[in-house]
Formats: sequence, structure tokens, C-alpha cells
Amino acid sequence: MPIYQAPVRNVQFLLQEVLGFQAYAQLPGFAEATPDLIEAILTECGRICEEVLQPLNVSGDREGCKRQSDGSVTTPKGFKQAYDAYAEGGWIGLAAPVEYGGQGLPYTLAAAINEFVTSANMSFSLYPGLTRGAQAALMVHANEAQKALYMPKLVSGEWSGTMNLTEPHCGTDLGLIKTRAARNADGSFAITGQKIFISAGEHDLTSNIIHLVLARIEGAPAGTKGISLFIVPKFLPDAQGNAGVRNALSCGSIEHKMGIHGNSTCVMNYDGATGFLMGEENRGLNAMFVMMNEARLGVAVQGLSMSEVAYQNAAAYARDRLQGRALSGAKEAGKPADPIIVHPDVRRMLLEMRAFNEAARGLILEAALQADVVARANDEKAREEAEDMLGLLTPVLKGVLTDVGFDNTVKAQQVFGGHGYVGEWGMEQFVRDARIAMIYEGANGIQALDLVGRKLPKDNGRAVMAYFKKVGEAVQHTESNADLASLAKGVKSGLDHLQKATMWLMQNALAKPDNAGAASNDYMHLFGLVAMGHMWLVMAQAALRCKAQDPSTAAEMDAKLILARFYMERMMPETGARLARLSAGADAIMALPADAF
Repeated sequence: MPIYQAPVRNVQFLLQEVLGFQAYAQLPGFAEATPDLIEAILTECGRICEEVLQPLNVSGDREGCKRQSDGSVTTPKGFKQAYDAYAEGGWIGLAAPVEYGGQGLPYTLAAAINEFVTSANMSFSLYPGLTRGAQAALMVHANEAQKALYMPKLVSGEWSGTMNLTEPHCGTDLGLIKTRAARNADGSFAITGQKIFISAGEHDLTSNIIHLVLARIEGAPAGTKGISLFIVPKFLPDAQGNAGVRNALSCGSIEHKMGIHGNSTCVMNYDGATGFLMGEENRGLNAMFVMMNEARLGVAVQGLSMSEVAYQNAAAYARDRLQGRALSGAKEAGKPADPIIVHPDVRRMLLEMRAFNEAARGLILEAALQADVVARANDEKAREEAEDMLGLLTPVLKGVLTDVGFDNTVKAQQVFGGHGYVGEWGMEQFVRDARIAMIYEGANGIQALDLVGRKLPKDNGRAVMAYFKKVGEAVQHTESNADLASLAKGVKSGLDHLQKATMWLMQNALAKPDNAGAASNDYMHLFGLVAMGHMWLVMAQAALRCKAQDPSTAAEMDAKLILARFYMERMMPETGARLARLSAGADAIMALPADAF
């Protein structure tokens, strides 16, 4: 059976030593997040994940969710009890506003525990994850009465939330949606239509489910400019704010999926269901983007989470599995064979996974800190800079972390050999579960197009130029340090490739848009390689400082320095290949006639 141990110590190192969490103490909620409290939160959440959620992962996958004859859905055995314990512990409202029953702590801590929960049980994590997204959308776009009605129960976990975008005929192109909203005399709307791929659309974990549904008000403009967002509860709240009469919506079926079987992915039918406008008419996509952007960061975490748990299991197996002898001579002479950890190619796979995991975790926490600044800072300039950086990094994190996260689950499966292909060891489930993260919340090709087509030119390139400056300054500050010079050289090379790729797009994409489309995936991954390289450079600086200050950390910090060196020598050079590919242009890609495929 699979194992999992929450990386509490690594998160503490990143927050305190790398990202300077304490420097944000002036922001609301940060002063309360002392190092002792952070350690207590991470440790306790890790315990719950290891002892409660992880043991349900395999059984939940095998049992799956079941739709009953009355349209209700039952989750796998143990999920309800685990959810109740999770909600009662206050984990869903960790970063939610105090006035609605939350703890008001930084979103950064919520991002950290989200990784733990997802590694332990990705299917389970989607239930509270969608609810937190609904909270975010309500806080920005709902009116005060709606917040007062829905937020306390969503924060407590008594009710859960969903997002309803996709329809059978449209996914990415939401301007094609057909779900319609007819005005009722009392100011509410009658919602009619069908939505598909709705995560946690129906289940038995909460007493009510609050659906956020995109629909078109009758007479609204065509395309995305005519879409509005509606709150459509499963049970309409009564005068006391409790779940009242059943609304005219139902789960038509559960999708038969490759993975995440413990989460109910539903076809939802709305048959004149009562809905309440959230935000402005015909501005629903803007409101939903609040939830989508948070969800995209959450999905990026899924890529990291699956890579982390897969790595942990592969590393444990490699230390134990005896197979062959080391090329340099027997390492375990008293045994019939050496453990496979001695083989360079096994080590290559494990190091690629771990070097990715630690850098990706740093990037996720850095992005979460930027989100906290956007939401909590009084300094307008600081908010603008943070919003620029968050907007630029979000498609990179979602696209790169889920692409590479999936690849890493496959590498972990490879470490197990034939045992990775059978269900007993759990590796094949990680592969299946990780695959969806590359698709939902905007397929990764869309993330790449968003980066190249929207985020780079936004505000005349202000965000990307600031990012280039940030990485360039990190190189300048370290390239004369003997202990860091080789790492700085690697980042400098990658940054040079990224800047050349950006210039190539500026020169070749406007006149020929297919060049942008053909280059976008390679550009996104080139950006991700540089971002992780920069993170490793900063982590190496912190490791040297910690080692000097506290010699007892020498072994831990030396491991980080080795990983940083491995990343620069074995992973960063891929930036050159990415640059060569994208600068080849679109001619060969677009040359073959469609009917020749």
C-alpha cells in the first residue's frame, strides 16, 4: 500500500528562510501566524492527512461514488466521517474572513495544507477545494446579503460549493453556452440547461450544495459579453437561512472517469431552477474568473502533490528493492543484490522528481504570498506589483506543474517496474489521478496561449519585464559567490534563452499569429524551467545561510545544494531545446492539409 508523509519541514524552510514570511507581518492575519503557530498548523494537518485521508485514497478509488435511483450520490466509505472531522477542525475556513467564521490566516498557509491534503487523497481534496473557490467568488462579487447568507455555512463546511461552466457542446469557448436564465417576478431567475464535468456536483457530505452557474439571461448579447453568474442552491434557504425546499436541479449521471473516482463528477440538469444573480448582469465571466484563477492555482498544487506522493513511494521502494549490482561494484556484499537506488538511471528519475518538487513548492508558496498581498495590502503599488506577478505566473504554474507532475508520476511508476503497473502498490492510481490536472480548469494548451497572447503583452509587458529584472538581479547578486557561481551561471543561461524567446515572439507573432500558437507550449515550459531555476538559486542561498548559522542542519542543507546543482546541470539545459523549437516557427506545423491527418 502507498505511503505518505507531509513535507512539513520543507514548507517551514521555504516560508521562513527562502520567502521571508515574517516580512509580511504588517498584512492582516500575518502577525497571528507566528512560527510556532505555523508549525502547529502544518504538523496537525499533516497528521490528519497521513492518518485519516491517505488510508481512504485506495479504497475510495476502488469503491468510487455511486448515483442512486433517486438521483442522490453516495461517496466512498469513510469519506463522510473524514469530511466532518476536516470541517469541524476549521480547515476549510483557515484563510476565510473572521466575520464569516473563518480564522483569517494567510492564504499562503491554506495553499500549503492544500498540498498535503491533495497528496494524501486528491479525490477528497476537491470537495473542500471547490468550496473555497466559491467563497472567493462570493467575497468579490456577491452583495452583502448574499455573503451573509452563504459565507458562514461555506466557511464552516456545513454547505459546499461548485462551479458550473462546461456544457456538452462547449468547454473553453464559453461564449457558446446555451443555459438560459428567465426573469421571475420576485427578481430571481429560472435557470434551465445542462452542465457537465461538475466536480462535487452531488454528494452526501453536506446538507446543501451551492452551485455557481454561468447562464445567459434571455435577450442578452451573444458570446461572452452576454453571460451572467447565478447562485443556484440545491436546497433553497428558508427564512432562517437553513436548507429549505428542494430546487429544480438534479444529477443526471456520474461521469465514468480515468481517475479521481472518489470525487463525484456530475452531469447537472437545471429545469427552471431558482437562481440569484451574483454581481452585474452580463458580467458573469469576470466574476467566475475569480473562482477559476484560484482553482488554477489549486490545480497547479495538484501537479506538485501527485509528484510528491509518487516520489516518496518511489524513493522508499528504490532503497528497499534488490536488483542487480552497482556498476562500480557491489554496495551490499552481504546481500544477493544491491538496492536499485545504486543505479544512476534510477537516481536520475528520483532526482528529477525531487528537484522539481522542492522548486515547485517554493513557486506555489511564492504565488500564494502574492495573492495575499493583492487581497490584504493597503499599498496600491505593492498590490499592483503582486497582481502583475500573480497574473503572469498563474498560467505557468498551472500548465508546467501539471504537465511535469504527471510525467513524474510516470517516472515513479517506472521505478517500480512491473509492480508499478499493477494496483497493489498504488502507482497506477497516481498516474490516473494526475492526468486530469492537465485538462481541467483550462487545458494546458490554453494556459500557454493565455501566457503568450494575454499575459506577456498586458500593460505593455510590464509584468514580464519586472520578472526579468527580478531574476537578473538574483544572478548579479550571486555570480561572484564561489559557492553559488555555477548555479547563477545556469540561471543566467536560462534567462537569456527566455528573453530571446520573448523577443522572437514580439518580432514574429503579430504578423503571423500561428507563430504564437506554435511557440506557446515551449515558451510556457521554458518560462517554468527558468522560474524553478531561479527558485533553486534563492533556495541555495538560504541553505548556505542556514548551514552557517546552525551546523546541525548541515546534512539537510547539503542535500539542497546537491539538488540545486543537479537541477542546473541536468534540467536547466532544456531551455536551449525549447528556444530552438519555438523559434522554428509555425510553417511545418501548419503545412499539412487537414484532410491529410
